[in-house]
Amino acid sequence: MPSALEFADVVVRREGRNIVDHVTWEVADDQRWVVLGPNGAGKTTLLQLADTLLHPTSGTVTVLGETLGRTDVFEVRPRIGFASSAMARRVPRDETVLNAVMTAAYSVLGRWHESYEGIDERRAQRVLIEWKLDHLADRLFGTLSDGEQKRVQIARAVMTDPELLLLDEPTASLDLGSREELLALLGGYAASPTSPAMIMVTHHVEEIPVGFTHVMLLREGRAVAAGPIAETLTAETLTEAFGMPITLRAEDGRFAARASS
Repeated sequence: MPSALEFADVVVRREGRNIVDHVTWEVADDQRWVVLGPNGAGKTTLLQLADTLLHPTSGTVTVLGETLGRTDVFEVRPRIGFASSAMARRVPRDETVLNAVMTAAYSVLGRWHESYEGIDERRAQRVLIEWKLDHLADRLFGTLSDGEQKRVQIARAVMTDPELLLLDEPTASLDLGSREELLALLGGYAASPTSPAMIMVTHHVEEIPVGFTHVMLLREGRAVAAGPIAETLTAETLTEAFGMPITLRAEDGRFAARASS
């Protein structure tokens, strides 16, 4: 399969420390990856590289066939969908949900004087239905719950039919009901053969949606393990990544982990 993302011996060095430490990684078009690891492991930095927001100190990053440093990143970025809590904070609180999603067509946050076509509004409305947000189309973004705001961010990220979808802790801070609702939606989206390559960062195995195919575990910028979830996500690799004894339980495509006694 064609590659959506390739890292070749990638290093990101800051203040004398390797935040990403010689990572080689390939994400195929039909793969859905979870990146796991403790705070400070380099997970968000990996996403910034994948989103062309950051260039490596050394090594090569190729995104959707374009190599960073040898291409115009502004030509690549519209082909990437990205959702994060940081981006949610940049959406104007008085923006309607429909406009918050539709403005992705122009890669702007907040509607100004853009001229949208009917196809843009129809596409936005269809995406709202897919992510169970259509009843909130006229609500102001700032009045939504955390779970609703996160779903709006993901709907915005898929509005333009991206070739690569990046999700930075999409279920962080959500209550149990909101988390499970969003994980079910993400699992359904991941299972569709028409969905793009996906990379999701999380701290918790409980937040891995059904339908995700691969996992990378990071510790101090290094890839402890990477590959198909069934083979790679084990008590041993979690123990190495988090630096403490971990037990792992799997049931119906979902996972649970806890410290060993």
